[in-house]
Amino acid sequence: MPGIADDADLAAYTTGRAAEVLGVTQAFLRTLDGTGLIEPERSAGGHRRYSRHQLQLAGRVRILLDDGFLLAAAVRIVTLEDRLAAAHRRILELGGKLGPGEDASIPVQTRGRAEDARTRPDM
Repeated sequence: MPGIADDADLAAYTTGRAAEVLGVTQAFLRTLDGTGLIEPERSAGGHRRYSRHQLQLAGRVRILLDDGFLLAAAVRIVTLEDRLAAAHRRILELGGKLGPGEDASIPVQTRGRAEDARTRPDM
């Protein structure tokens, strides 16, 4: 049975700890807060608290920035990826199926190799 520790949306990370986990500055996290991609919860004292899901989004933005994307483009890409993944989860929750090439969890650049591995007969 899933517990609180398994909740990816539980706001459990302080700004300092979140920055440490991601290897970024606290200012970077505040910048993402300003873009609307990540809206951390606030503690009773007004301090930002981040969830694992939010840290995953921030980490993905960091990778895209390192690859040369502008912040606005990186935020848009991550937002769309996150929405697509949520839509796919909902389809599966409703009993639907995703066809070949529709799995959002497989990066596009590796999708062909992953599909080849699934369809290749065992040796």
